[in-house]
Parts: sequence; structure tokens; C-alpha cells
Amino acid sequence: MGIFSKPSLRSQDRRDDMPEGLWNKCPECGAMVHNLELQQNLHVCPHCSHHFLIGSRERILMLADTGSFEETETNLISANPLGFQGYAEKTAALRAKTGLDDAVVSGRLSIDGNRAMIAVMDFKFFAGSMGSVVGEKITRAIETAIAEKRGVIIVSASSGARMQEGMLSLMQMAKTCGALARLSEAKLPFISLLTHPTTGGVTASFATIGDINLAEPKCMIGFAGPRVVKETTHQNLPPGFQTAEFMLEHGLVDAIVHRGKLRERLASLLSYMMPR
Repeated sequence: MGIFSKPSLRSQDRRDDMPEGLWNKCPECGAMVHNLELQQNLHVCPHCSHHFLIGSRERILMLADTGSFEETETNLISANPLGFQGYAEKTAALRAKTGLDDAVVSGRLSIDGNRAMIAVMDFKFFAGSMGSVVGEKITRAIETAIAEKRGVIIVSASSGARMQEGMLSLMQMAKTCGALARLSEAKLPFISLLTHPTTGGVTASFATIGDINLAEPKCMIGFAGPRVVKETTHQNLPPGFQTAEFMLEHGLVDAIVHRGKLRERLASLLSYMMPR
């Protein structure tokens, strides 16, 4: 019998005061990145430049001149026109959890002095799906831009049309595109930024008809998911299929812009494209 008792492993002793949620594991390279470092680097991995998902309000703060953002069309919330079971409870829970009214935040802002309207989709609200409220807020933002002679920037991150609203959700595709047609007639620019992921009815409508289509590196862009496409066509997909780089090569995207250079690029484009 030993004289000394065997000490317990330290990993078994869990400290109650140990803070959690301080680190993020990069899904691209596997590196552990501290939250503070990630925030200082615009939520881009400092090791491999993987672009993490980012919230709508964080992105607006990243782009807007200090104090210039003025949110519009607040307090619009989704109804339940089809009586979809549990839909009203789900949206109410998401509003409480995220602090968002729906999957898009819109408003006025300036970028390096260039006035614009912006609408930023947020994937954490119902996977960024487009329902009646999303389509209405984007349309109203475009109409405000026409009235006030501003450019329009739409940042997309979406799983597509919201099935719980059925045909009313699909109608937003035509409504937003109609509003953008009127913006074009007014000789005002529309810059579309596609981020990870942009799919479904959003890809098939406003996200891909910008005067300039920008994308973040390696983001997924497509209509149906790769698995669905493969099962439907029974063919092996090309390497890098439905990535921003693939779309750039095939002409759907005009440029891929690193998040750290996005504000500078948008300011430059607006200054060139706004009518004098």
C-alpha cells in the first residue's frame, strides 16, 4: 500500500468561476482565436482569413461613418397569414433572443461622406429567410433612396424564401426587383454584397442584380444546396462549386473583397457611381 494517495487529475476539477465563450475555433484552419482578437480583426481569422458570420448591426458599425446610421422601418414584425403552426411563437422567441424585429436591418448612413441606404440581412434570425417583412423593409429602403437621391447597398446572408409564409414570401422576389428597376430609372446605384451563405429566392432576386455584385471570400452562393443539386442532376459537381471564387470565374460576381477592405471599396464605388 502506497504512503501517498494519488491526486485527482486537475481536468476533473471544474472551476465555477472559469469564464466560457472566450475562444472560437476557426472552422477553416482549426486555430483557437480569442474573441477580443476576432473582434479587432473584423471577425476574420488572423491565421487563414476565414470570414466568420457577423451580425447585421456589427456590420453596419463596421461600414458607417461614426454616428451616421439612422435605422428606418422599425417595429415591423411578421404576421402568420397561413396559420402555420408554431410560427408566431417561433418569431416571437427569435425577436426576444436576437433583439431584431426580423431578418433584416435597414437605414440611412454615410460611408466616407457618401450618402446611401443600407439593408443588411441577419442569418441568426430564421436563417436569414425572406418573408413579407424582409421584402417590405428592403423595398421601403429603396423607395427612400429614390426620394432622397441616395445609393443603395444590400448585404445578403440568407437561406432563401421563408416557407412559413408561402406565396407571400415568393412575392417579395418580384417586389424588391421592381423597386430596384425604379432605382435604376432614377440613375442611382445599387451595390449588392453577397456573404455566407446566400441561397434560394434571395440569390434568384435582388442579391444578384446589382450594378456591382461584390462577395466575401469563399462564401457560398447558389440557388439549391450542393447536395440537392447533385441528387437532382446525378453528376459530380465541379471543384469549388457555389463558392464566391467559382461565381467570380463564371461572371456572376464582379469582385471578391476582403472584409477589411470593404468600407474603402464601397466608399470608392459610391463616389464614382452617384450622379453629380
